[in-house]
Amino acid sequence: MDTIQAILLGLIQGLTEFLPVSSSGHLTIGKALFSIESENLAFEVAVHAATVLSTIVAFRKEIFKLLQGLFKFEYNSETRYILAIIVSMIPVMFVGFFCKDFIEGIFGSGILTVGCMLLLTSILLLLGERLSSHKGETDAENVGSYEGISYLQALVIGIAQAIAVLPGLSRSGTTIATGLMCGVRKSAVAQFSFLMVLVPILGEAFLELIGGEFSAASSGISATALFCGAAAAFISGYCACRWMINIVRKAQLRWFALYCAAVGMTVIILG
Repeated sequence: MDTIQAILLGLIQGLTEFLPVSSSGHLTIGKALFSIESENLAFEVAVHAATVLSTIVAFRKEIFKLLQGLFKFEYNSETRYILAIIVSMIPVMFVGFFCKDFIEGIFGSGILTVGCMLLLTSILLLLGERLSSHKGETDAENVGSYEGISYLQALVIGIAQAIAVLPGLSRSGTTIATGLMCGVRKSAVAQFSFLMVLVPILGEAFLELIGGEFSAASSGISATALFCGAAAAFISGYCACRWMINIVRKAQLRWFALYCAAVGMTVIILG
């Protein structure tokens, strides 16, 4: 993988991590188009970590407020929100610890899986928009709020995130659609969806780092290409994160559903 290819894939990762169109699926498609072979997850972890950092920057005020509430050492709305995030991480941690080999087998199952999962993403987005109990609400007054997500809703959204490790099944699309179907307000579920992924992705990056797999040599690309790809993912991820919040507030998920359906069918037909 050369530097130009790394930048293009980084842009794809950053944009599609927060837009409900599947970052892993688009990376798989991009690699197929560029005829790129990858023997491990080093590059994927690098660009995922970069998009997490873009999330931290985009939500720096919200995260700072959460930490302020946490270190008051009392049960307040911020503490409750952090506990809900922890509850949401339980399913994906279970999958990571006990189903790793199975997931790696799925990721190696070919581009046809990506096409099928993109079609499933399309269905989930349409259902989320259709079944939302807050249709027609602007929800502007709830932006930045830490209310409105119960522990049960957090667990269900967490299960959706764990299932969304399948290539082509959008993590943000699946969690946001699930939250909408559970009755969570639009702006609340978008913010929760982006914040709940911070620890799992950074944890994955850390495990790859201490495992010795997170190196330019093992990934088959130069350190320069790895850095440029991560930088591209950070910049595009930050822009997509802010954009996606506004999109979810306006409940315009149907257009992404149509896009996922079109790409999914194309991949299945030509794959």
